[in-house]
Amino acid sequence: MKLKGRNKVSPDFSMSSMTDIVFLLLVFFMLTSNSPNALDLLLPKAKGKSTNTQNVTVSIDKNSDYFVNNEKINGEYLEIELKKALKGKEKPTIILRAEESVAIKEAVNVMDIANKNNYKVILAVRPN
Repeated sequence: MKLKGRNKVSPDFSMSSMTDIVFLLLVFFMLTSNSPNALDLLLPKAKGKSTNTQNVTVSIDKNSDYFVNNEKINGEYLEIELKKALKGKEKPTIILRAEESVAIKEAVNVMDIANKNNYKVILAVRPN
């Protein structure tokens, strides 16, 4: 009596489908992680229109740390960094993103630098 089966199970494993899944997840996370507003700031509320003009973003967080295009800088060198970033721009514009709890003197400091150098300033707010 022959009890041995004819179908033989192969223990081989194909990695191609697993590689495809990992690659697709990698592409998905790369696309979703590239956020222009990487700093988590709670902006003040206001009514107004949005604009697409953007040359340089200056962000101020609740600890009065300054960021120019999401790079942390020392507040003393803000004017120098802005001059470097806006050099050669036709209509130099600063998007000011100051957190709600930031003292007004910090925002006025950025506006003073912009006024002194003939830069346009746009204050970023949360939609109301």
